[in-house]
Amino acid sequence: RCPTKVGTLNTVNETLSSAPQKPFAWTYFVTAVLSLVGLGDALYLTVQDLTGQSLRCTSVAGCSEVLSSPYAHIGRVPLAVLGAFAYFTVFSLSILFAFGYLFARPLLKALLVVMFLTTLWLLYLQAFVIHHFCQYCLLSAAVTITLTILIFVASRMTRRSSI
Repeated sequence: RCPTKVGTLNTVNETLSSAPQKPFAWTYFVTAVLSLVGLGDALYLTVQDLTGQSLRCTSVAGCSEVLSSPYAHIGRVPLAVLGAFAYFTVFSLSILFAFGYLFARPLLKALLVVMFLTTLWLLYLQAFVIHHFCQYCLLSAAVTITLTILIFVASRMTRRSSI
């Protein structure tokens, strides 16, 4: 008999029993997949910026104006790099929470609040300061807004079902 194994087994059972409720766990897998769309978009913009290639906008004219504006970088770092980091973190936290790591949900919610507020600011800049829109930036905005709604609705539904 090894007490550490029994203790570990009890800890594993407690973790599994406190995992997200099954009806809402799928929400976090959807969040993870959706964050990969944002990650791909941000990585594409990062590569384009770092290689100096110009972007082709197919549905909205103005990508060049937006991405060459002073708002597209923080210092020498492309804003898309921060976006890629944020989307990867959303992916990681979503997967962790879906598998029962409860510490991930408050971190995920906090990150999404920051991403949502940043998205609103960047949309404002495109509309009222730069006067152009970038389709890649709009895709990122749509992904961030969808992620935020998805997580906050799932969180609210989980709270209601546990009452």
